[in-house]
Amino acid sequence: MAWYILILAGLFEVAWAIGLEYSEGFSRPIPTAGTVLALVISMLLLAKAVEELQVGTAYAVWTGIGAVGTALLGIGLFDESASPERLAFIGVIVVGIVGLHSVSA
Repeated sequence: MAWYILILAGLFEVAWAIGLEYSEGFSRPIPTAGTVLALVISMLLLAKAVEELQVGTAYAVWTGIGAVGTALLGIGLFDESASPERLAFIGVIVVGIVGLHSVSA
């Protein structure tokens, strides 16, 4: 169950990271509120996952999910670069996430 909570925490990390763009430097109240709410939920879920998972593994997976999700949404929503090299390195992060899951006790 802790892995599912951790994945959900990572998805909320993506939400708050993308929310930063929409909040325009915290100058727009509704996107700012959504960003802060997603941040709080993400942290609470991460804290819950760490009750059962090793903190180093959980943190690495959480940030990895956030990095991959934010990078992919940046490509889709904000026309960020989708160069083969960039996609390959995003893939390396995914391999790391899967690897950490596979070797975790």
